[in-house]
Order: sequence, then C-alpha cells, then structure tokens
Amino acid sequence: MQNNQREQLIAADLLKIKAVFFRPEQPFTWASGIKSPVYCDNRLTLTAPEARADVENGLAELIRENYPDAEVLMGTSTAGIAHAAIVGWLLDKPMGYVRSGSKDHGRQNQIEGRLEPGQKVVVVEDLISTGGSVLEVVDVLRAAGAEVLGVVSIFTYGMKKGLERLAADNVKNVSLTNFDVIADVAAKTGYIKETDVERLIAFRNNPSDESWIGGK
Repeated sequence: MQNNQREQLIAADLLKIKAVFFRPEQPFTWASGIKSPVYCDNRLTLTAPEARADVENGLAELIRENYPDAEVLMGTSTAGIAHAAIVGWLLDKPMGYVRSGSKDHGRQNQIEGRLEPGQKVVVVEDLISTGGSVLEVVDVLRAAGAEVLGVVSIFTYGMKKGLERLAADNVKNVSLTNFDVIADVAAKTGYIKETDVERLIAFRNNPSDESWIGGK
C-alpha cells in the first residue's frame, strides 16, 4: 500500500472508532502541561477488530519497508506492548517491552523479554508528541547494547520539538498517519469544521502559543 493511502486509511479508522477527540473550544491538558485541541487514544484500536487489523498489518508493512534487518521488536510501556506482540506474531519475530522504570522485586528488569547485545531492534510506540517517552526507551535499549534501528508508531503529531529531539538523538520514526492527515480527513468527513483545520495546524506548529484557543 502506498504511504498516502495508508495514512488516509488509518486516519479514517481512528476517526470511525472515535479514537481521536477534537475539542478546540475546551482543550485537553497533557501530562506535560501542553493544552491540545486533540486527544488520540490508540488503545481503542485493540477493541475494534477491523481497525486493529489495519493498524497491525500497517505497522508490519512499515517495518518490512523501513527496517528489513529488524531482529527484535520492543514495545513501549504500556501502550506499545500489545501492538509489539501482535506485529511480532505477524512478522514471526521475538518481542519484548521496556518498563518506565526497573522493577523493585525479582530480577529488577526494566527490559522484559530476551535481548542480546548487538541485536537490531525496532521500537513499537502508539503515538509520538514531544518525543520524550520514546527516547527514554531508546536510551534504555542502547544502554543494554542493542542497535536501535528506529521507531514505528501509529500516529505522530509532527511537532517541531519532537522532530528536533528525535533528530538530535539520531532516531528515525515512521508513523502510519499524522496530525495533518487526520485533520484533513476529519474536515472532509464532517467531524470538524473546515475553519478548525487552520487552528489545529497552528497548535501543531507552536503548542506554546495558545492563541488558537477559542478561535482567538
């Protein structure tokens, strides 16, 4: 499937199952404190078999196309774990996941699953915003001796801060769809007004400038 077709398909899927919420008049507040007109809950794909099939097959395609030498898939905790497991099964590759911190009992692992130094790893993430959480996972894997080929994700906001962080750490990310495509599909299908698209893109370009809120 061509990239543009795949981006449109996944965007339509996420909108259909209401995994993407648009609320430019009453913004969501992220853990980072950023106010956002959009909230994307990709966990809902797990309970929507048709969308789930498109997502998992799409992630498998991205890995085949962009990381043909991948040996191990590592999911981010917790959102990327299920996707890494399903895609690992589709590609017949081992998978594991990286905890947000080391366990305080047992073997005190932070990386769950077998990972040998030098193995080529692809990180499976659900979405990329500012890039901080996925880069923490990459750092843990690199410290364990893995060769991180890059990241695959369902959705990316395409924020400047996130792009710059990934580039600075030499981390490649490929996503099934992105903020601009979802905004475009949402406007064309009546989820949002055409006039809202400009406000959404203004947020994406500069989240710290809240002049888009309330149509200001």
